[in-house]
Amino acid sequence: MTDASLRAGIVAELESLKAIRHDLHVHPELAFRETRTSGVVVRELEAAGVRVRSGLAKGTGVIGHLPASSPEGNRLPARAFRADMDALPVTEATGLSYASTTPGLMHACGHDGHTTILLGLARVLAKAHRPRPVTFLFQPAEEDGGGAQYMCTDGCLAGEGKGGLGTPVGEVFGLHGWPTVEVGTVATKPGPLMAATDEFTITIKGTQSHGAYPHFGHDPIVAAAHVVAAIQTIASRNASPLDAVVATVGVIRAGTASNIIPAQAELVGTIRTLRSETRAMATRRLREIVTGVAAAMGCEAIVRLEEGYPVTHNDVSLTTEALRTARAALGEARVREIEEPTMGGEDFAYYGRHVPACFLFLGLKPAGASGYPTLHQPDFDFNDEAIPTGIEVMASLALR
Repeated sequence: MTDASLRAGIVAELESLKAIRHDLHVHPELAFRETRTSGVVVRELEAAGVRVRSGLAKGTGVIGHLPASSPEGNRLPARAFRADMDALPVTEATGLSYASTTPGLMHACGHDGHTTILLGLARVLAKAHRPRPVTFLFQPAEEDGGGAQYMCTDGCLAGEGKGGLGTPVGEVFGLHGWPTVEVGTVATKPGPLMAATDEFTITIKGTQSHGAYPHFGHDPIVAAAHVVAAIQTIASRNASPLDAVVATVGVIRAGTASNIIPAQAELVGTIRTLRSETRAMATRRLREIVTGVAAAMGCEAIVRLEEGYPVTHNDVSLTTEALRTARAALGEARVREIEEPTMGGEDFAYYGRHVPACFLFLGLKPAGASGYPTLHQPDFDFNDEAIPTGIEVMASLALR
């Protein structure tokens, strides 16, 4: 398939794909509840002639598979391409004609766009001469629940007879719409691209007393205030200034009245890191600092840590190939190798624990615009103009 015929094939599908994207946007579904979305995916894959297996990852995950066009090609490992399907508990404020009709839910992170691009890729590749097998991964619960991990556990990469379809997967690619990158452009980098996302809950137990007589109690709110300040030293005094660490407290709960020192306070937050050594250090120091500071205030601290998504690490060789392929398809000016990772997290990282993986940022910001609503905001909408670029880059990688 020539570049011109590939682009012509994408253009021929574009209006239909936009309609699918808008339909998905109207009907958002939360993690592990993407039943309607999964049904749309199965319907569209089967209509394109793609072999399908559904019911993965607690019920809503879907795999599609296209074999290579020759026996020799089917002896190669499959290349997999992934999309996430879940929405967010956000009330939409876009005013669009296709805005969410489900109160309190919307596609505020562009997963409707990712799903549409992967369906478009399946349509285009189903009509192409394929040098190797291709697997399509439609996963639930990227936002909350680690759907990628469940997909891997269910064998989505393992091939026929082991939970997957066709030839085992040898490499996997994914993309995410990115509001700070101009539409028509893709960007990525080798190595760490997105952070590990560990969560913590801290309960500080003190002794309740009257607000006018603090010396009769042990104030967990004062202890919590010192804890919030002290855990910032994890980044400023425990890690190299060149080693990225974020420790954020996003929730504080305590107290019932202005004149009562409560019995306990609760802090909820996140730690983001880019290296396994730093991750281990940060969680260890969190426990040490919190328990020590609380004890100094006459209180007791209980720290509960929940391991989040791993670092999204782009395989160096595969990412070099992806950048080279994208430049050949789109031109040098539309491909960026970014310098620094982001401290956001992605469960795409779980695929990279099994096979070489590469994740790309797909530009959404309109040309010439000073900005664009960012991810998880109520006025965000995936930019339809990005759909052709996403399909073209992924198809170019599939057809190599």
